[in-house]
Amino acid sequence: MALSVSGLSAVRSGRIVLHDTTLQFSPAERVGLVGASGSGKSTLGHALVDALRARGERVAFVPQSPDDALDPLRSMDFHWQEAERALDLSHDRARREALFAALAIGHGDLCKRPWGWSRGMQQRFVIALALIGSPVLIVLDEPTSALDPVVAADTMDLLDNTLDGTDTAALLITHDLGLAARRVERLLVMDGGRVVEDAPTAQLLAHPQSQAAVSLAAHRSWVSLPC
Repeated sequence: MALSVSGLSAVRSGRIVLHDTTLQFSPAERVGLVGASGSGKSTLGHALVDALRARGERVAFVPQSPDDALDPLRSMDFHWQEAERALDLSHDRARREALFAALAIGHGDLCKRPWGWSRGMQQRFVIALALIGSPVLIVLDEPTSALDPVVAADTMDLLDNTLDGTDTAALLITHDLGLAARRVERLLVMDGGRVVEDAPTAQLLAHPQSQAAVSLAAHRSWVSLPC
């Protein structure tokens, strides 16, 4: 069944930063949300997560940096147990091991604090946390911006493989058209707090209709990027 939410909007200091927006996702669909800095991408992502959680939907969020999700004074094991408690899930070692294996962090020492793991492993751990509850949607806000290109590509490959065979839909928020072009089947383009274009990825890249999409697609350097 499609996941739909309407009436997403946001006002900051009396100014509309996100105009009334409706979004819909099919099960297992991969959607990209692109646009220039300040176009409202992250605001839309947060509004979407808040609205779905208020509705009782299982939705997960992965921030730009693991620093935004992990307490440097707490062990990785503490973070995992806290996530299970927050989702009212009993401890399941097999579930954890399966996610860790899928995301290539099975060798990580859970007794260590975040700074004892590499940045790439930290971000993959945060992704694993997001997937504990088998969400209907995972929202990823610039999930590789804190990683170097090679680690970023590896992380996205591992995420894609982990989601394969599940019904979890994904919204990838990014200003990196190269990243989105290789990872999603549908692209949304934001400009001025509005979604100004919504089309299959190949169609939008070949024949962009909005000025914002034309500007993004004009920079063809994204074609050679590894992500």
